[in-house]
Amino acid sequence: MSESAIVQPQISHHLLLCATPTKVKCCDPSTGIASWNELKRVIRELGLENTKRPEGIVLRSKVDCLRVCERGPILVVWPDGIWYTEVTADKIKPIVQQHIVQQQPIQKWIHKTTPFKTNSPVIE
Repeated sequence: MSESAIVQPQISHHLLLCATPTKVKCCDPSTGIASWNELKRVIRELGLENTKRPEGIVLRSKVDCLRVCERGPILVVWPDGIWYTEVTADKIKPIVQQHIVQQQPIQKWIHKTTPFKTNSPVIE
């Protein structure tokens, strides 16, 4: 491994989508995978993975369970701590455009808000 520093791109948001639950409690797996595929498509279409994006890149992760177990698929937006419910494929683009790009969360689709805070000191 080289001694040169690895430069990581700045991250603006990380989107966690409960898309393929092992136990079919929160949503039908086909609905979840359709939402996941749409999320990948929209993020690419809007150039949100571009490392030169001034705001930073948008990460996405498909997760098995976010422990809500109802009204899924569930989408959590970090660092905002906003949880959206019933995030079917048709809701993905409006959420990404309005919440991520325009920084205006869609209030009527929000299930809860759990702001991110850390108790750990920053090490420089």
